[in-house]
Amino acid sequence: MSPHAGTAGLTPHTLAFVESPVQLLNVLEWAHLRAPRAEEAPGGGLTLVVLSPTDPMTRGQLRRMADLARDEGHTVRWEEARGGPAAPFQTIGGLTGLLRRADRIVMGDPFSRYVQLLLTITKARDLVVVDDGTATMEFVAQLASGERLVRWHRKGGRPGPRDLIFAPVSSVARRRLTPSTRRTVEIFSSMPIETTPEGVTITANDFAWTRATFGPPRITKGADMVGTSLVETGVVDNDRYLEAVAALAKTHGATRYFAHRRESTEKLHRLAVETGLEIVRPDLPLELIARRGPIGRTILSFPSTVVHTLPLALVGTEVRVAVCDIDPAWLTENASPRAQGFLSGVTGTARDVHRLSAVSAV
Repeated sequence: MSPHAGTAGLTPHTLAFVESPVQLLNVLEWAHLRAPRAEEAPGGGLTLVVLSPTDPMTRGQLRRMADLARDEGHTVRWEEARGGPAAPFQTIGGLTGLLRRADRIVMGDPFSRYVQLLLTITKARDLVVVDDGTATMEFVAQLASGERLVRWHRKGGRPGPRDLIFAPVSSVARRRLTPSTRRTVEIFSSMPIETTPEGVTITANDFAWTRATFGPPRITKGADMVGTSLVETGVVDNDRYLEAVAALAKTHGATRYFAHRRESTEKLHRLAVETGLEIVRPDLPLELIARRGPIGRTILSFPSTVVHTLPLALVGTEVRVAVCDIDPAWLTENASPRAQGFLSGVTGTARDVHRLSAVSAV
């Protein structure tokens, strides 16, 4: 894949920035809703900029998703945005012209410092935020209450030196994401949104593109488990998490464990040894993996994005999604005071899922 494939001479109407496979998937869903008829240009002239991370699993999924975006007729620009100390300056310098010419900016992570910096450059009148998982729920709540933008698992902690240095940029981005007479803001989401910020347009994401493109899946008799990065983000204790996975697998007869792209190799190896689960590293977001199949008749998950998205992607099938609560005893001593309430809210607001009580250690 060439770094700037297909962008020569292009003056985009819509410029989208993504940093994860799920964000890219949701940009495709947004573009599909915008141009549902074959005679219309998908996305109205969409250039999709991948601000590539460094970890191999995420990069691999992003490359697969970029291929799907090209198949849909979109232009993809791959940026090695974290490829060394000079990479951010080169990336931003190379994107400045596109940012200033774009009429609409679509972004997947308004908490991203990269995206916030890019927002200070653009003059686009239309801003669209697509889902970046459950973080969207926190973003909407903070936007509605006028709070500064802070990721949920860090909320309640003291700002670090980098946070203080970046504060002016974050403040500008926060103002840009507030609707005004000069700027519209749309949130495209499959998450439950209880309070709509004043002036913001909420558009529901029902995974129509995913369902039209993949499946229906072949359904197996067993159960599959979905991994989470709650250990890697410092929210849940590693030993308690492994005990809970083992208990769930034994109780429900799960045989496969779909790893989150951020889960560590060491943790996954230990999990495989101690539970006997087959560890699967998906090459696409789980919504697409499940829709393609084969997939278990029951999908077990802890509180995460998939308890909201999988029921939508699998509507009309016989697959049941079951979510297990996080026991407060599993939280680390460094977990944000906000963590337990947020995770309970993720579970409690999920639609069309079966709720499981927190499991005991095996």
